[in-house]
Amino acid sequence: MKMQAAILYQPSDLRVETTEFDDQINADEAIIKVSHTGICGSDLDRILKTGTYSFPTIPGHEFSGEIEKIGGHDTLAVGDPVVVAPMQPCFSCEHCQQGNYGQCLNYKFMGSRNDGAFAQYLKVPLKNIIPFPKYVPLKYGALIEPAAVTLHGLNRIQIQAGDTVAVLGCGTIGLFAIRLAKLLGATQIIAVDLSEEKLETAKKLGATNLINSAKVNATEKIKEMTGGVQIAIETAGVPFTQVQTAEITRDHGKILLLGTAHKDVTFPAATFERIIRGEITITGSWNSYSAPFPGQEWQTIIDFIGNGSLDMNEFITHTITLDELPKTIQQMANREFSFNKVLVDLTI
Repeated sequence: MKMQAAILYQPSDLRVETTEFDDQINADEAIIKVSHTGICGSDLDRILKTGTYSFPTIPGHEFSGEIEKIGGHDTLAVGDPVVVAPMQPCFSCEHCQQGNYGQCLNYKFMGSRNDGAFAQYLKVPLKNIIPFPKYVPLKYGALIEPAAVTLHGLNRIQIQAGDTVAVLGCGTIGLFAIRLAKLLGATQIIAVDLSEEKLETAKKLGATNLINSAKVNATEKIKEMTGGVQIAIETAGVPFTQVQTAEITRDHGKILLLGTAHKDVTFPAATFERIIRGEITITGSWNSYSAPFPGQEWQTIIDFIGNGSLDMNEFITHTITLDELPKTIQQMANREFSFNKVLVDLTI
């Protein structure tokens, strides 16, 4: 059968075309008719700079849709709304056997190592499918992956009721960190960003204090307000803020690193000594998976959406068509407009 898809032939060569889609499936597979796909920050780098692991490839890994065709399964059926975990672990390496799927030695990943969801249809393993409530707009399902990534990190540092948290960077992951920290019991949540618009969104989502780091020294302000936070969460992926986490964290505090390092990160000697003497814990977090696969992070986010605790409308700033994707990717990379989550609507 034929479908429309955005195909990456080389870095910066993304074309929306009609392509052939193999609709034959095995008993452990299903075909998803894609509804909405989110544009991740990693998509910008992969599409414009680094490329995928082979060419041509269809990018896109944050998505929701309906089951179009299914192999053997006793609870899922054609027409069911679903979300799909994009990682495909090998399930046999030592990490997988320990339930640490994010560290799988031989994984596939939809949208980078194999075809993804900037397309009308995608074939996926049944074990990667999570049912989505029929009473919730299906477009919200395209935000579950980044929300689950964030929750995975917060679970690793074990936020306690009453904690004081600083979130450095109010992009999509930072905003999810603010809202989820609030839901997990943090009482003082300090949002730090350069954008007044993003700080206002952060306030709506639960931030109790806003700091525009373009106008004030955020480190000094946070120390003045708190004496040092119990938890610092870095989501911007900027060396300055990655170092800053250690400057604003109190003794025996915790640092969660969610932002990708695009450049070398160098700690001044005094800041490094601060980590040692303060016995500060630094935790890295990557992806969204736990045992049993794909993990309770996914179902928890779905439950939060279903019960109204997590309003996905607060995160969505733009919706585009598939034809608009190549141009929009370039505009996002150039920061030609302010955005949080941009969705591609595959139903129009």
